[in-house]
Amino acid sequence: MGPVSGTLFKNSEIPSNAMITNKYAHRLLIITMALMSVFAVGHAQERKLRIVYSSPTLTAPWLAEAAKVAQDEAQKLDVDLVLQDGEASSPKQASDLRNALNLGADGIVLDPNDVDALTDATNDVLDAGIPIVIFDRIVRNAHKPIPYFGLDNVAAGAELAKYVINRLPDGARIVFITGKAGGSSANDRAKGVREVIKAAGDKYKIVAEQAGNWSRAQALTVTQNILTSLGYIPDAIIAANDDMALGALAAIEQAGIPKGKIVVVGIDGLPEALAKIRDGEMAASVQFPLMQVRLALEALVAHLRDHKAIEGKLLDALVIEKSNLQQADRYSEIKYN
Repeated sequence: MGPVSGTLFKNSEIPSNAMITNKYAHRLLIITMALMSVFAVGHAQERKLRIVYSSPTLTAPWLAEAAKVAQDEAQKLDVDLVLQDGEASSPKQASDLRNALNLGADGIVLDPNDVDALTDATNDVLDAGIPIVIFDRIVRNAHKPIPYFGLDNVAAGAELAKYVINRLPDGARIVFITGKAGGSSANDRAKGVREVIKAAGDKYKIVAEQAGNWSRAQALTVTQNILTSLGYIPDAIIAANDDMALGALAAIEQAGIPKGKIVVVGIDGLPEALAKIRDGEMAASVQFPLMQVRLALEALVAHLRDHKAIEGKLLDALVIEKSNLQQADRYSEIKYN
Protein backbone atom coordinates (compact mmCIF):
# COMPACT_ATOMS: atom_id res chain seq x y z
CA MET A 1 0.00 0.00 0.00
CA GLY A 2 1.50 3.27 -1.03
CA PRO A 3 1.84 6.36 1.13
CA VAL A 4 -1.27 8.35 1.94
CA SER A 5 -1.19 11.89 0.57
CA GLY A 6 -2.59 14.92 2.40
CA THR A 7 -2.59 16.01 6.03
CA LEU A 8 -2.26 13.35 8.68
CA PHE A 9 -4.33 13.66 11.86
CA LYS A 10 -4.20 11.84 15.10
CA ASN A 11 -7.46 10.19 16.01
CA SER A 12 -8.16 12.89 18.56
CA GLU A 13 -7.47 15.62 15.97
CA ILE A 14 -9.67 14.38 13.18
CA PRO A 15 -12.37 17.11 12.70
CA SER A 16 -15.93 15.95 12.81
CA ASN A 17 -18.38 16.66 10.00
CA ALA A 18 -20.13 19.17 12.30
CA MET A 19 -16.87 21.06 12.90
CA ILE A 20 -16.15 21.25 9.17
CA THR A 21 -19.69 22.37 8.45
CA ASN A 22 -19.62 25.07 11.16
CA LYS A 23 -16.22 26.33 10.02
CA TYR A 24 -17.22 26.77 6.40
CA ALA A 25 -20.66 28.09 7.30
CA HIS A 26 -19.02 30.78 9.44
CA ARG A 27 -16.71 31.76 6.59
CA LEU A 28 -19.64 31.80 4.15
CA LEU A 29 -21.62 34.03 6.50
CA ILE A 30 -18.74 36.53 6.72
CA ILE A 31 -18.32 36.61 2.94
CA THR A 32 -22.07 36.98 2.42
CA MET A 33 -22.29 39.84 4.89
CA ALA A 34 -19.35 41.58 3.24
CA LEU A 35 -20.93 41.27 -0.19
CA MET A 36 -24.25 42.55 1.13
CA SER A 37 -22.51 45.53 2.69
CA VAL A 38 -20.76 46.39 -0.56
CA PHE A 39 -24.04 46.02 -2.45
CA ALA A 40 -25.89 48.19 0.06
CA VAL A 41 -23.31 50.95 -0.15
CA GLY A 42 -23.36 50.85 -3.93
CA HIS A 43 -27.15 50.85 -3.96
CA ALA A 44 -27.28 53.81 -1.56
CA GLN A 45 -24.88 55.72 -3.74
CA GLU A 46 -26.97 55.01 -6.84
CA ARG A 47 -30.33 55.79 -5.25
CA LYS A 48 -31.59 59.29 -5.94
CA LEU A 49 -33.04 61.45 -3.22
CA ARG A 50 -36.82 61.28 -3.21
CA ILE A 51 -38.52 64.63 -2.61
CA VAL A 52 -42.27 64.94 -2.18
CA TYR A 53 -43.73 68.18 -3.53
CA SER A 54 -47.11 68.88 -1.96
CA SER A 55 -49.24 71.54 -3.69
CA PRO A 56 -52.63 72.75 -2.41
CA THR A 57 -53.95 72.51 -5.99
CA LEU A 58 -52.58 72.27 -9.49
CA THR A 59 -55.48 74.05 -11.18
CA ALA A 60 -54.53 77.62 -10.19
CA PRO A 61 -52.26 79.10 -12.90
CA TRP A 62 -49.42 80.22 -10.64
CA LEU A 63 -49.41 76.95 -8.68
CA ALA A 64 -49.43 74.90 -11.89
CA GLU A 65 -46.42 76.84 -13.14
CA ALA A 66 -44.70 76.47 -9.76
CA ALA A 67 -45.03 72.68 -10.04
CA LYS A 68 -43.38 72.79 -13.48
CA VAL A 69 -40.54 74.86 -12.06
CA ALA A 70 -40.11 72.30 -9.27
CA GLN A 71 -39.95 69.46 -11.80
CA ASP A 72 -37.34 71.29 -13.89
CA GLU A 73 -35.28 72.10 -10.81
CA ALA A 74 -35.49 68.51 -9.57
CA GLN A 75 -34.10 67.32 -12.89
CA LYS A 76 -31.19 69.76 -12.61
CA LEU A 77 -30.50 68.63 -9.05
CA ASP A 78 -30.80 64.98 -10.09
CA VAL A 79 -33.48 64.06 -7.54
CA ASP A 80 -36.76 62.18 -7.89
CA LEU A 81 -39.75 64.49 -7.37
CA VAL A 82 -43.10 63.01 -6.32
CA LEU A 83 -45.83 65.51 -7.17
CA GLN A 84 -48.91 65.59 -4.93
CA ASP A 85 -52.09 67.53 -5.82
CA GLY A 86 -54.08 68.53 -2.74
CA GLU A 87 -57.08 69.34 -4.95
CA ALA A 88 -57.84 72.43 -2.81
CA SER A 89 -58.73 70.10 0.08
CA SER A 90 -56.91 70.28 3.41
CA PRO A 91 -57.94 66.70 4.42
CA LYS A 92 -56.64 65.43 1.07
CA GLN A 93 -53.34 67.29 1.45
CA ALA A 94 -52.97 66.10 5.06
CA SER A 95 -53.48 62.50 3.93
CA ASP A 96 -50.93 63.01 1.15
CA LEU A 97 -48.37 64.32 3.63
CA ARG A 98 -48.75 61.30 5.88
CA ASN A 99 -48.52 59.03 2.84
CA ALA A 100 -45.18 60.64 2.02
CA LEU A 101 -43.75 58.59 4.89
CA ASN A 102 -44.85 55.37 3.15
CA LEU A 103 -43.32 56.60 -0.11
CA GLY A 104 -39.88 56.74 1.48
CA ALA A 105 -39.58 60.51 1.16
CA ASP A 106 -36.19 61.96 2.10
CA GLY A 107 -37.67 65.46 2.33
CA ILE A 108 -40.83 67.46 1.60
CA VAL A 109 -41.48 70.75 -0.16
CA LEU A 110 -44.85 71.98 1.08
CA ASP A 111 -47.25 74.72 0.02
CA PRO A 112 -50.03 74.32 2.61
CA ASN A 113 -53.68 74.83 1.73
CA ASP A 114 -54.47 76.13 5.23
CA VAL A 115 -52.37 77.53 8.07
CA ASP A 116 -54.06 75.41 10.75
CA ALA A 117 -55.60 72.37 9.03
CA LEU A 118 -52.18 71.01 7.99
CA THR A 119 -50.56 71.36 11.44
CA ASP A 120 -51.18 67.81 12.71
CA ALA A 121 -50.02 66.12 9.51
CA THR A 122 -46.96 68.37 9.34
CA ASN A 123 -46.09 67.50 12.95
CA ASP A 124 -46.38 63.79 12.14
CA VAL A 125 -43.82 64.22 9.37
CA LEU A 126 -41.51 66.27 11.57
CA ASP A 127 -41.77 63.67 14.35
CA ALA A 128 -40.72 61.02 11.83
CA GLY A 129 -37.53 63.00 11.22
CA ILE A 130 -38.33 64.06 7.65
CA PRO A 131 -37.16 67.62 6.90
CA ILE A 132 -39.73 70.04 5.45
CA VAL A 133 -39.40 73.38 3.71
CA ILE A 134 -42.39 75.62 2.99
CA PHE A 135 -43.04 78.20 0.30
CA ASP A 136 -45.93 80.54 -0.55
CA ARG A 137 -47.79 79.96 2.76
CA ILE A 138 -47.00 78.88 6.30
CA VAL A 139 -48.16 76.27 8.83
CA ARG A 140 -48.95 77.53 12.31
CA ASN A 141 -48.07 75.78 15.59
CA ALA A 142 -45.66 73.22 14.16
CA HIS A 143 -43.50 71.32 16.68
CA LYS A 144 -40.38 72.80 15.13
CA PRO A 145 -39.66 75.98 13.14
CA ILE A 146 -40.10 75.27 9.41
CA PRO A 147 -37.97 77.27 6.95
CA TYR A 148 -40.13 79.51 4.75
CA PHE A 149 -39.28 80.69 1.26
CA GLY A 150 -41.55 83.24 -0.34
CA LEU A 151 -42.96 86.68 -0.71
CA ASP A 152 -43.65 88.90 2.28
CA ASN A 153 -47.41 88.73 1.72
CA VAL A 154 -48.28 91.50 4.18
CA ALA A 155 -45.91 93.78 2.28
CA ALA A 156 -47.40 92.63 -1.03
CA GLY A 157 -50.91 93.61 0.05
CA ALA A 158 -49.61 96.89 1.40
CA GLU A 159 -47.88 97.66 -1.90
CA LEU A 160 -51.13 97.12 -3.82
CA ALA A 161 -52.97 99.55 -1.56
CA LYS A 162 -50.14 102.11 -1.76
CA TYR A 163 -50.21 101.88 -5.53
CA VAL A 164 -53.94 102.64 -5.61
CA ILE A 165 -53.49 105.58 -3.24
CA ASN A 166 -50.68 107.00 -5.37
CA ARG A 167 -52.72 106.59 -8.56
CA LEU A 168 -55.80 108.16 -6.99
CA PRO A 169 -54.53 110.92 -4.68
CA ASP A 170 -57.95 112.56 -4.30
CA GLY A 171 -59.50 109.47 -2.74
CA ALA A 172 -61.03 106.21 -3.92
CA ARG A 173 -63.94 103.85 -3.42
CA ILE A 174 -62.29 100.45 -3.48
CA VAL A 175 -63.56 96.91 -4.08
CA PHE A 176 -61.40 94.25 -2.45
CA ILE A 177 -61.54 90.65 -3.73
CA THR A 178 -59.78 88.40 -1.24
CA GLY A 179 -58.26 84.93 -1.56
CA LYS A 180 -59.43 81.71 0.06
CA ALA A 181 -60.00 82.06 3.80
CA GLY A 182 -57.64 80.05 5.99
CA GLY A 183 -54.53 80.36 3.86
CA SER A 184 -51.73 82.50 5.25
CA SER A 185 -51.17 84.31 1.96
CA ALA A 186 -54.85 85.36 1.82
CA ASN A 187 -54.79 86.46 5.46
CA ASP A 188 -51.51 88.35 5.15
CA ARG A 189 -52.37 90.11 1.88
CA ALA A 190 -55.71 91.21 3.33
CA LYS A 191 -53.93 92.52 6.41
CA GLY A 192 -51.54 94.59 4.31
CA VAL A 193 -54.34 96.05 2.19
CA ARG A 194 -56.61 96.93 5.12
CA GLU A 195 -53.87 98.50 7.23
CA VAL A 196 -52.72 100.84 4.45
CA ILE A 197 -56.26 101.83 3.43
CA LYS A 198 -57.18 102.54 7.05
CA ALA A 199 -54.05 104.65 7.59
CA ALA A 200 -54.75 106.67 4.43
CA GLY A 201 -57.80 108.36 5.96
CA ASP A 202 -61.51 108.67 5.30
CA LYS A 203 -61.22 109.58 1.63
CA TYR A 204 -60.14 105.98 0.91
CA LYS A 205 -62.78 103.40 1.67
CA ILE A 206 -63.28 99.70 0.95
CA VAL A 207 -66.92 99.79 -0.20
CA ALA A 208 -67.20 96.06 -0.89
CA GLU A 209 -65.13 93.05 0.13
CA GLN A 210 -65.75 89.45 -0.87
CA ALA A 211 -63.74 86.24 -1.33
CA GLY A 212 -62.97 85.11 -4.86
CA ASN A 213 -61.14 82.02 -3.54
CA TRP A 214 -58.23 82.54 -5.97
CA SER A 215 -60.58 81.66 -8.87
CA ARG A 216 -61.09 83.71 -12.04
CA ALA A 217 -64.58 82.34 -12.52
CA GLN A 218 -65.61 83.13 -8.95
CA ALA A 219 -64.07 86.60 -9.12
CA LEU A 220 -66.01 87.27 -12.32
CA THR A 221 -69.29 86.43 -10.58
CA VAL A 222 -68.34 88.33 -7.42
CA THR A 223 -67.43 91.45 -9.39
CA GLN A 224 -70.63 91.29 -11.45
CA ASN A 225 -72.70 91.13 -8.26
CA ILE A 226 -70.79 93.95 -6.61
CA LEU A 227 -71.03 96.25 -9.63
CA THR A 228 -74.78 95.63 -9.75
CA SER A 229 -75.32 96.17 -6.03
CA LEU A 230 -73.20 99.32 -5.75
CA GLY A 231 -75.11 101.21 -8.37
CA TYR A 232 -72.00 103.19 -9.29
CA ILE A 233 -68.57 102.52 -10.78
CA PRO A 234 -65.88 102.04 -8.11
CA ASP A 235 -62.53 103.74 -8.55
CA ALA A 236 -60.37 100.67 -7.95
CA ILE A 237 -60.49 96.90 -7.58
CA ILE A 238 -57.78 95.25 -5.54
CA ALA A 239 -57.59 91.49 -6.18
CA ALA A 240 -55.43 89.23 -4.01
CA ASN A 241 -54.09 87.45 -7.10
CA ASP A 242 -53.92 88.00 -10.85
CA ASP A 243 -56.38 85.27 -11.77
CA MET A 244 -59.08 87.05 -9.76
CA ALA A 245 -58.00 90.39 -11.25
CA LEU A 246 -58.52 88.89 -14.71
CA GLY A 247 -61.98 87.73 -13.65
CA ALA A 248 -62.75 91.27 -12.47
CA LEU A 249 -61.57 92.67 -15.82
CA ALA A 250 -63.94 90.30 -17.64
CA ALA A 251 -66.84 91.52 -15.48
CA ILE A 252 -65.90 95.15 -16.17
CA GLU A 253 -65.87 94.49 -19.90
CA GLN A 254 -69.23 92.70 -19.78
CA ALA A 255 -70.69 95.65 -17.88
CA GLY A 256 -69.65 97.97 -20.71
CA ILE A 257 -67.31 100.02 -18.54
CA PRO A 258 -64.47 101.59 -20.55
CA LYS A 259 -61.07 99.92 -20.25
CA GLY A 260 -58.83 101.57 -17.68
CA LYS A 261 -61.65 103.50 -15.97
CA ILE A 262 -61.31 101.27 -12.90
CA VAL A 263 -57.79 100.83 -11.51
CA VAL A 264 -57.41 97.04 -11.27
CA VAL A 265 -54.42 95.49 -9.50
CA GLY A 266 -53.40 91.94 -8.53
CA ILE A 267 -50.54 89.75 -7.38
CA ASP A 268 -48.54 87.06 -9.25
CA GLY A 269 -47.14 88.62 -12.42
CA LEU A 270 -48.91 86.09 -14.65
CA PRO A 271 -48.09 86.51 -18.37
CA GLU A 272 -51.76 87.15 -19.19
CA ALA A 273 -51.92 89.86 -16.54
CA LEU A 274 -48.69 91.39 -17.82
CA ALA A 275 -50.24 91.60 -21.30
CA LYS A 276 -53.25 93.41 -19.80
CA ILE A 277 -50.88 95.84 -18.08
CA ARG A 278 -49.08 96.42 -21.38
CA ASP A 279 -52.42 97.14 -23.08
CA GLY A 280 -53.65 99.50 -20.35
CA GLU A 281 -56.54 97.33 -19.15
CA MET A 282 -54.92 96.37 -15.85
CA ALA A 283 -52.87 98.83 -13.81
CA ALA A 284 -50.33 96.73 -11.90
CA SER A 285 -49.37 93.39 -10.35
CA VAL A 286 -47.07 92.61 -7.46
CA GLN A 287 -44.62 90.01 -8.70
CA PHE A 288 -44.84 86.63 -6.99
CA PRO A 289 -41.48 85.12 -7.93
CA LEU A 290 -41.22 81.50 -9.01
CA MET A 291 -37.71 81.77 -7.58
CA GLN A 292 -39.12 80.80 -4.18
CA VAL A 293 -39.76 77.25 -5.44
CA ARG A 294 -36.18 76.87 -6.68
CA LEU A 295 -34.75 78.31 -3.47
CA ALA A 296 -36.79 75.96 -1.29
CA LEU A 297 -35.85 72.85 -3.28
CA GLU A 298 -32.17 73.79 -3.53
CA ALA A 299 -31.93 74.41 0.21
CA LEU A 300 -33.62 71.10 1.04
CA VAL A 301 -31.36 69.08 -1.27
CA ALA A 302 -28.22 70.83 0.05
CA HIS A 303 -29.33 69.91 3.57
CA LEU A 304 -29.91 66.26 2.68
CA ARG A 305 -26.69 65.86 0.71
CA ASP A 306 -24.25 68.11 2.53
CA HIS A 307 -25.96 68.59 5.91
CA LYS A 308 -26.20 72.34 5.37
CA ALA A 309 -28.51 74.21 7.70
CA ILE A 310 -31.69 75.41 5.98
CA GLU A 311 -32.32 79.13 6.23
CA GLY A 312 -35.56 80.47 4.78
CA LYS A 313 -35.72 83.57 2.63
CA LEU A 314 -38.28 86.37 2.58
CA LEU A 315 -38.58 88.00 -0.84
CA ASP A 316 -39.33 91.69 -1.43
CA ALA A 317 -42.58 92.88 -2.99
CA LEU A 318 -42.01 94.43 -6.44
CA VAL A 319 -44.88 96.26 -8.15
CA ILE A 320 -44.92 95.70 -11.90
CA GLU A 321 -46.64 98.36 -13.96
CA LYS A 322 -46.35 99.54 -17.56
CA SER A 323 -43.23 101.63 -16.87
CA ASN A 324 -41.18 98.69 -15.56
CA LEU A 325 -42.88 95.81 -17.36
CA GLN A 326 -39.59 94.35 -18.59
CA GLN A 327 -38.53 93.71 -14.98
CA ALA A 328 -41.20 91.04 -14.68
CA ASP A 329 -39.82 87.51 -14.30
CA ARG A 330 -42.20 86.21 -16.94
CA TYR A 331 -42.03 89.14 -19.35
CA SER A 332 -40.72 86.87 -22.13
CA GLU A 333 -43.92 84.81 -21.93
CA ILE A 334 -46.21 87.68 -22.90
CA LYS A 335 -48.10 86.81 -26.08
CA TYR A 336 -48.48 89.34 -28.85
CA ASN A 337 -51.50 89.21 -31.12
